[in-house]
Amino acid sequence: MAGAGSIEALQSKDVAPLIAAASDIALVLDAHGVIEDLSTSVNDLPVHDVEGWVGRAWADVVTPESRPKVQSLLLDAGRADGHRWRHVNHPGEAGHDFPVMYAAVPMGHDGRVLAVGRDVRHLGELQQKLVDAQQALERDYWRLRHAETRYQLMFDTASEAVLIVDGVGGRVLEANAAARQTLGVPVKRLVGQPLGAGLPDRTQRDLTALLGRVRASGRSEEVALRLGTAARRSDLLASASLFMEDDAPLYLLRLRQVQGDRSDLAASHRALVQVIDRAPDGVVVTDVDGRVLTANAAFVALTQLTAEDQLVGESIDRWLGRPGVDLQVMLATLRQQGVLRLFGTVVHGEHGVDADVEVSAAAVPDGDPPCLGFAVRHVGRRLGPALQAGKATPRSVEQLTQLVGRMPLKDLVRESTDLIEQLCIEAALQLTQGNRASAAEMLGLSRQSLYVKLHRYGMTEPAATDGR
Repeated sequence: MAGAGSIEALQSKDVAPLIAAASDIALVLDAHGVIEDLSTSVNDLPVHDVEGWVGRAWADVVTPESRPKVQSLLLDAGRADGHRWRHVNHPGEAGHDFPVMYAAVPMGHDGRVLAVGRDVRHLGELQQKLVDAQQALERDYWRLRHAETRYQLMFDTASEAVLIVDGVGGRVLEANAAARQTLGVPVKRLVGQPLGAGLPDRTQRDLTALLGRVRASGRSEEVALRLGTAARRSDLLASASLFMEDDAPLYLLRLRQVQGDRSDLAASHRALVQVIDRAPDGVVVTDVDGRVLTANAAFVALTQLTAEDQLVGESIDRWLGRPGVDLQVMLATLRQQGVLRLFGTVVHGEHGVDADVEVSAAAVPDGDPPCLGFAVRHVGRRLGPALQAGKATPRSVEQLTQLVGRMPLKDLVRESTDLIEQLCIEAALQLTQGNRASAAEMLGLSRQSLYVKLHRYGMTEPAATDGR
């Protein structure tokens, strides 16, 4: 090469600073692999007494599994076909290994070797984040699979005939086994066909009218249907409710027999009440104004009371959300839509302990009496510790919006200002590669003001340089 002579002409006093600047750690080894000298450019090496490596064999300052790699590096140093980089771990403090990528090159003709290393701890951190993300995806996938399995099992084993009907085309999308028995039509002939296909014309008209009324009012209704002939007649009660899936309207249609022994139905209702009473999520039923009629044990525990009787007759906003605010929002939603989903708020315990919750609710305006049902799920463990405490600065707009309803507006404005300020500081540090002096100049701040803000946001880790 044209420049080879110039490089070889460099003096040792010129090469030493070059090696120190180009590597994170450099080792000078004799012909037997013993460390004669070393140089580091990393101030926070997680290794105890790195200067004590001098005079020891290189293989003695690495972990056992890395010793064969050290031997390979020493053997490769004399090869003319290039030098390979190898991942070597040094024993670190607190039981954590210090990973370094090494390459070895010969120095002169006396067998001495120069080992140049690069700190790759950041690659390990990225790999750990990738593993954590993959594990989170796996957990979410299996959680979804289990939920789908439970849904399909309940759908197929339900004693009532249940059909899912497309709200636009009127075709049956799903039907359980009870629907086949009730309508006398195989499930394969039900799915994909228009609702009411094969049924008497009057029954088809009644079903179409039922779905039309539900679509117009958004409320579930119940109508009587008659199937078969006068000699073999089957009277049914049909009810329908409207819900949305992927912005498409769908109907949940239920059919149940009118005649016959209703003891099984009554028993199933009693079982349902028992399940709700023992459910881990709070369930509370109120009148249309939000006064408690009944509640299960989980909701009583959330309010830090000892008995259900202490809640009956009281307004639910005594414990749920901000008094006079959250309840009115929920009531307005229930009046307009009939259902409420995943409303984030707080349950205030009688002894001052608050719990972050999600509330789903449904209105039963045609009940006896008309009532509202609320399902209250404790979600404190799903929120980050910073959001639970309400003190640390949010890291994203999504986290900031989760604080709505838990903090006053003026506090939210202050939190959003802190978030923007922190993001700008982080961006400036990234653009200047951690040079705080340049970052302060870019942001129009004094260096001292920038240090104060870094300390405030917990960003006081050692930077690449301070420009001094």
